[in-house]
Amino acid sequence: MQSQDVAQRQAPAPAGSGPVVDVEQAEAALVEHYPRLVRLAYLVLPPGLGRGRRVLTAHALAQRALPRGRKQASVIPAQASARDGDPGYAFVRLQVVRSALDAARSRKGLLRRGPLPPLLPQVWGLRLFPRSGGAEELALDQVLSTLSGPARAAYVLRGLEKLSDSDTRKVLKAAGVTDAGGALAAAGEVPEQYDLLTSPEFDPCSLQARPTDLMRRRQHTKAVLAAAAALAVCGALVALPGGGWGPDGAAAPVYAQNPAAEAALDPGKLVRVAPTAWESAARTDFSVWPARGKLTGDTALLRRALAVWARPGETVRVSATPGTQTGGPAGPPQLLYAGVVDNARVVLLYDGLRIARYAEPTDGTAGAALDFARVDGASTAESSVLVLGRTDGNVRYLTAPWVSKVAKRDLMKPDAGATPLALSDGVTSPLASPALQPGTCTSWTVLELTDATGTRLATDLGELVPAHLTAGRPGAPGEATSREGLQGWAPFACSLAAERSAGVRSVNAWAYAEQPLPEAGGTGTWVCTRADTWRGAGAVALAQFRTPGGPVGAVTAKGTDVAACGPRDPHVLAGVLWKSGTGSWYVLAAGDQDMASISTSGGVTASGQGALLAVKAQQGTQAELKGRLTDGSSVSGLH
Repeated sequence: MQSQDVAQRQAPAPAGSGPVVDVEQAEAALVEHYPRLVRLAYLVLPPGLGRGRRVLTAHALAQRALPRGRKQASVIPAQASARDGDPGYAFVRLQVVRSALDAARSRKGLLRRGPLPPLLPQVWGLRLFPRSGGAEELALDQVLSTLSGPARAAYVLRGLEKLSDSDTRKVLKAAGVTDAGGALAAAGEVPEQYDLLTSPEFDPCSLQARPTDLMRRRQHTKAVLAAAAALAVCGALVALPGGGWGPDGAAAPVYAQNPAAEAALDPGKLVRVAPTAWESAARTDFSVWPARGKLTGDTALLRRALAVWARPGETVRVSATPGTQTGGPAGPPQLLYAGVVDNARVVLLYDGLRIARYAEPTDGTAGAALDFARVDGASTAESSVLVLGRTDGNVRYLTAPWVSKVAKRDLMKPDAGATPLALSDGVTSPLASPALQPGTCTSWTVLELTDATGTRLATDLGELVPAHLTAGRPGAPGEATSREGLQGWAPFACSLAAERSAGVRSVNAWAYAEQPLPEAGGTGTWVCTRADTWRGAGAVALAQFRTPGGPVGAVTAKGTDVAACGPRDPHVLAGVLWKSGTGSWYVLAAGDQDMASISTSGGVTASGQGALLAVKAQQGTQAELKGRLTDGSSVSGLH
């Protein structure tokens, strides 16, 4: 019987038919590529469903992609070259795309075929959604949300599945798209950020869970009566004047009353600091920022912001810098700003440890966003500015009350000077955001802030709190606004792109060595840039090398979670394989001024006294570096 069944499944297809699959082939493909298929469905589904509903619907679509029964099903010829040449995968992929497009056309995400009722699946008591990504993922998702379902599918098939335009067009037509060419054209207008499609932001198989209704309900009559009585009491409480702050907008429903939590949600109890409090304060940080903006008296807006902070609904986009908690405030937070920024109403709040930014469209609450940033222990420099909003590649900032002047400058053009920016009630006019800069890095716009203590630079790295830029030896760096600091940063500004959305607190650039190159090749410059984070862990040190006359530096080594190049360990050693003008290859190595000797092992063995080493090598040579400091301790090279 088994042999007959196998023979039947392997029987040749009738003449003139395309490739065929049966349920076993399709099931094997579904099991092997399940995470990819669910991601595909999640990306094609309309974002208006909300992240939680998109996750559940994406899983349901993937699981219903199998053919009905055991009969063979035709596979369109366009998919014969599917993933790993597997026609089973081609078939289930087509079913996923077709079902997701059906959901996009219905704009409800309800499944119209299959044995389950439309409201299933449901996960009772939990809300599931993917992990939050960074600014680039958020920007891409917002752009994709403006596309039609077919155009979104075209973009995803190109980027995630790596299909050619011809194959993408055939898949779309097989999925029922009448204007596949128009869908491809619309998808072509979106920047090709295909690598972002594989990020955790769009992974519906790696999920975070939050509780919904925490009240357990018994099933017998006595518990039902008790629940009814509790419902009647809650209804009476809601009708009392104390609950009359207005609707909660995009916040999730309330399932239980908690006096302490309710106090934190009372807009009348928000902490408001006097406009001149900072002038006599013992320290100047976010705790002495006054409440600014034209909507600080809008009780309904403040109520919605607080409610969403405590209970973000499924449609709210929540993001946080790494290591930042997203739970509600323990008590009434401090109001920093409430006003209209471009096309959004924005509220900035501070609870002593975090900055929370709530934003909603000016024409409603759909599409509200909630962002968090950790700011515990912020110094005067680090609490001088916050991001209010980003639109069309530009960013607006809110400055501290002690900031008297703001300007912008291109960090890659140190001699160009700074251009003053208009400042109104602490809000800057828009300027280009390097965090949103597409394509090749040709400039890096930073914010220059001036107060009574001096001038400093801050840069937008895609988070609420811009990173403070410094220059100089670790342990005693100076502001990057000095001539030496600006000249030192210019060739290495583009390396800041590697620190986007990483919770960076400050970045220091330290030119630790200059090295004469072999064969009279001029003098190369070694710089170490160290990005420290608000959470302490995760600091990144980059060793970079610039050849004479080179426009930018090249990263030669990177260390994560290392003390090198920082105040705890102000030493660094790095190397690079360099080609001379005559075509000869050399291993170059350089350490800081406290380096007494350097040695190499592995691909080339050599040693030398002092902080510099140059030894002839072969192309492709890889060598391990060891250094010894003047105090006798050893140092390993950054990798």
